[in-house]
Amino acid sequence: MRKIITKNWTKLSLIFALFFVFTACENSFDNANLELNTPSDVTSFKINGVAGEIDQKLGKITVTLPYGTEITAVNPEVVLEAGATSSVDLSQTFNFNNALKFRVVNGNLYKDYTVSVVVLSPIKTFTINGVTAAINHANKTITMVLPENTDLTALKPVIELTQGVSISPSSGATIDFSNPVTFVVTANGKSVNYTANVGVPVSGLVVAFLGTAATRAEITNMDEITASNWLFENFNGAKYISFGDIVNGTDLSGIDVIWWHFDSATNLPTEAFKPAVTQALQAFRANGGNLLLTSFASQYVDALGIVPSGKGPNNVFGDFLPGGWVDGNSWGMSFRGHETHPIFDGLTTYETGKAYLLQSGTYRLNHTAWWFVPEWGGYVNGEGWRNQTGGINLASEGWDDNLDGRVTIAEWPNTGTDKNVVVISMGAYDWYNETNSSGVPSQANEFITNIKTLTQNSINYLAGK
Repeated sequence: MRKIITKNWTKLSLIFALFFVFTACENSFDNANLELNTPSDVTSFKINGVAGEIDQKLGKITVTLPYGTEITAVNPEVVLEAGATSSVDLSQTFNFNNALKFRVVNGNLYKDYTVSVVVLSPIKTFTINGVTAAINHANKTITMVLPENTDLTALKPVIELTQGVSISPSSGATIDFSNPVTFVVTANGKSVNYTANVGVPVSGLVVAFLGTAATRAEITNMDEITASNWLFENFNGAKYISFGDIVNGTDLSGIDVIWWHFDSATNLPTEAFKPAVTQALQAFRANGGNLLLTSFASQYVDALGIVPSGKGPNNVFGDFLPGGWVDGNSWGMSFRGHETHPIFDGLTTYETGKAYLLQSGTYRLNHTAWWFVPEWGGYVNGEGWRNQTGGINLASEGWDDNLDGRVTIAEWPNTGTDKNVVVISMGAYDWYNETNSSGVPSQANEFITNIKTLTQNSINYLAGK
């Protein structure tokens, strides 16, 4: 029996060997003219002679062009690896206001590319006394707020321009900013006007920063420290009060606005619920005082009876380690329908009624205490929320143009017995650039000026200024 098996296996082995020889020859013949593993790269991509930066690993090509370059009808100069072809006819004219995507194929390899074209803005930076302005190139506006009591009549802006651009009045000129100032920007014989609005906080306001620490120097939360520092740097009438001060009977009658920015924990501290505190703050409102509640402090509308019981923020989260907002998009808000509301005045917008607050990639703790409208609470939409809470929803997330999905900024207007309350509750309202869990510092938030302007406007609005 063993001899028979051996003979049969010998015959089978011979048959398999002949089969593999035959198929190997056949494959060699079929692939004789096929180029294998040949690079499928774009080796050069130019527009108007300007070479783009090519990231071969990510397949991204970025071309940065001078201010004023027309990119709606452009013929790029493209060089591919020898033998490679493109899925798109790259010799035609393209509108580079939109990203161009194509695939390069060579032999058995291919690579996808995305081309983005950036036209430089004419003004890089605009600063006065070390304060940087927010520049909206779409609306051609320059907006900034200087510290209280700054003399606006003789200021010298420092203006950094893109190459080939001139501006009038020029950088370093002494200018009266008591009223809006028109700057004429010129490049390649063409001029456009930018309007600069420089303001200062309303003088004479007494704004109190409320906190759990006994003194301002004892605040430990970095977001609260950064916010309070900004307040004291910009308002001569700023003062600090603690919940302990209120329990001990501190006189609140001379205060125009109390701002509680609570970022330390999702749950409000027990001292905020003491009857002596809630009664004092309710009396403060009834006697003409105003409240600004931001971050987790937005929950306080329930304890103070600003909303009916149980109608405070229904989606509260964010006590975790900082991370980057890395989905490729900055975090913004929509205030469509309320564009003329004073608290949104001067914000840098990316669309009508929309502004960013947190730049993509900036580390944040995402401290959020807002209202989910259709999902929870039986509100259904913005109108239902207004009817049940008595408030006015002023803003939502950037995608929510009808303000029916989220409530991120709201107010409870002046009534016969109580004064104004403004709540800012989305996680993008973030004052401090965190470090990540490895101690790596965050990039600077490009949109911090919008946070400062929004806060400045809210305080002035609450005080009726």
